[in-house]
Amino acid sequence: MEAGVGRGRGLPKLRELLRRQRRDSETLSESPDLEFVYDDADKYTIEVAELYSYTEEPEFALDCRNFEESFKNHAKKRWTECDVATRRTHIMRILNAIEVSDRQKRMVEVRSLLYLVQGVFAECDHEEDQLYWTRYNVFLLYECGAFTALAELLNMEMENGVAASSALRKPAVSLADSTDLRVILNILYIMIETMRFDDENDSDERRVVRDAFKQELGQPMYGEETLAITLFNMVTKFCSGSAPHFPMKKVLLLLWKTVLTSLGSLDEVHKWKNQKRANADLPPLTEDTHEVCKSMRAASPPASAADLIEQQLPKRNMRGSKKNLIKQSSLDDPFENGDDEITKEIEAMIGQEEDDRLPPPSPRPDTPVASKRLPWTPKVRQRDLESFLEYSRAKFVGLQIPGDLNSLAGLPQPIHEGVKVLKQHLYTSLAEVQIKREEEITKNPLSRPETELPNTASEILYQAMWNNLPQYMIALLKILLAAAPTSKAKTDSINILADVLPEEMPTTVLQSMKLGIDVNRHKEVIVKAISGLLLLLLKHFKLSHIYQFEYMSQHLVFANCIPLVLKFFNQNIMSYVSAKNNVPVLDYPNFVIGEQPELTAENLESGDEQQFCWRNIFSCINLLRILNKLTKWKHSRTMMLVVFKSAPILKRALKVKHAMMQLYVLKLLKMQTKYLGRQWRKSNMKTMSAIYQKVRHRLNDDWAYGNDMDARPWDFQAEECALRACVDHFNNRRYSSNGSDPELKPVDNCLTSVLGQYIELAPEFKDNYEKWIEREVFTTQIDWDQVLKH
Repeated sequence: MEAGVGRGRGLPKLRELLRRQRRDSETLSESPDLEFVYDDADKYTIEVAELYSYTEEPEFALDCRNFEESFKNHAKKRWTECDVATRRTHIMRILNAIEVSDRQKRMVEVRSLLYLVQGVFAECDHEEDQLYWTRYNVFLLYECGAFTALAELLNMEMENGVAASSALRKPAVSLADSTDLRVILNILYIMIETMRFDDENDSDERRVVRDAFKQELGQPMYGEETLAITLFNMVTKFCSGSAPHFPMKKVLLLLWKTVLTSLGSLDEVHKWKNQKRANADLPPLTEDTHEVCKSMRAASPPASAADLIEQQLPKRNMRGSKKNLIKQSSLDDPFENGDDEITKEIEAMIGQEEDDRLPPPSPRPDTPVASKRLPWTPKVRQRDLESFLEYSRAKFVGLQIPGDLNSLAGLPQPIHEGVKVLKQHLYTSLAEVQIKREEEITKNPLSRPETELPNTASEILYQAMWNNLPQYMIALLKILLAAAPTSKAKTDSINILADVLPEEMPTTVLQSMKLGIDVNRHKEVIVKAISGLLLLLLKHFKLSHIYQFEYMSQHLVFANCIPLVLKFFNQNIMSYVSAKNNVPVLDYPNFVIGEQPELTAENLESGDEQQFCWRNIFSCINLLRILNKLTKWKHSRTMMLVVFKSAPILKRALKVKHAMMQLYVLKLLKMQTKYLGRQWRKSNMKTMSAIYQKVRHRLNDDWAYGNDMDARPWDFQAEECALRACVDHFNNRRYSSNGSDPELKPVDNCLTSVLGQYIELAPEFKDNYEKWIEREVFTTQIDWDQVLKH
């Protein structure tokens, strides 16, 4: 009787738990695959629309008015009706005017330039016309030298101490504090984004101009800094608190697109990687991750326990059994890990109720036929082959032949066949070739001198940023943390909403709804820009040199990037990827072309019709790829994933039915399965099957079984320290000011010249030098004969 009462009391809590689980699962078994196509960025119009906040709407009319008042004094026709000479003359007149010292007059002319790159929207009736004039005006401005002039103006405005001190004195920074900077950043961003896209209607002359622009973007434009370094410095200034008025969303978007345009897209990285492999006498890569993922189908998660049980509970007066309880999938969190009490209670409830066996779920009508082969060609590292031969020789022959991969004397025939298969799939990476060369240079610095540094955009960028790279990474991760949806507002955190909050807060419900959508959209765009930027830098630095990649990776790890990304994914990820923080009627250029419908609550809540948010899935995939790059082949960092209990967080991300996103989640789960224990693997067999089906196989990798040797704890700190020593030696040799290894510099053995060198002594030493003489000279016995002898 008491058991029945206890069970009755537990039913409401259990039902609430099941409802919560059902809400989180969001009927995964019925959700279709997401038709998301991964690319370097979204469509041109969307990328430009995300530059503007909805609170910037009144400024479009101001841009138009400033231009028309200026242009009508010098031309009788409209801009779209004038000849090329008149347009060029007016642009040169504006460029001369922006050099005046009067800030107000200067910014009026800059706004005129902004109206030009916005496509003179007041003279356009359709979006196609506005896009045409935007592209036309951008190329015309670049040919007139406007881009360089605006980059110099940005550098000058960044050093504006008056605006910074004014913002520091205010209790709350708003949109008005960054007006001048926002106008300049808007022009630069639209110019870069327009020149980045290849239009099929472009003439050959325009294509030459685009190539020249990309080359110029990676070179120092004024002084000794590239535009990317200027923007990085703006990010660090903002995070240090010395410039709280900087519009961070626009700065980060411009920085991301500057790096993307100057360094090249991810498709170009794949092409250049094959070129470098050919130069190193390595076979080309035949598989492109993006192309392979397009042919893969997302894994369909089974129905959650909540769905199954709620289907069974309403049916009465039927006999049930334990068989009706379908085993919990690895994708469902609350009932895994052996929660015995809840499981027993569920089984008791189902045992009391009688039900026929659930019919099997009907197959999806559009499910493609699964391929008979695995999507990836297996790979084998040389060290795996060496380990296999070492173990086999020790077992069957009893001796070792270091460095010999061909001698198979004394080994049985199955071992011969195994070695043959391993050699067929042997893969040598560019990183291994580069590390081997670095080891040779370290051992033989005179006979293997440093080769001439390549004059590529990524090499130039690394040389410019390597000295301050730790500060740049910390600043980017600080902003990413503030923009993450799982972050809670703290009084000491940075304010990333300075360029979205208006001077006067909304007074109506409609305005409050609009501002709420704008703030969420603002944060999502920031996450998108930072994730895209970090992934791009990691990919290009790894292509340039493995130690450039390792240097950036280490500082990301030191800045707690791994727990930050896991914290980002510790949310209802389905809600995040399907968020609709967009108002189509307020998006640029819809807002400035044609008649605008009246803004209502229905317009705000409708959002777009897509079942997913492109930028949020893009951000999630980028962050997963970054996490993979930081932890791949790094046992110490893999253990960080285990320590931070990443497995249940990552499994929740598998609910997003997109093949590419699931691939990178499964990769992260695969690398830590051997450390999670047998019980975890036993209760997560469907996850293990998905890993087998979708992730590349590494022959001889016992990831699914957990080799005791690999699972043993070791000195993780020593592993990171050894890597850091190699990276520091690489940086000092190639990029330090002296340009050579200090151990190989000539030594001055002349006593007179050494004692005659001027040495600057610290003030503390000068104040206390008598104590130093007393301690180090008078109270210490010195054998002068030995000193003079040596």
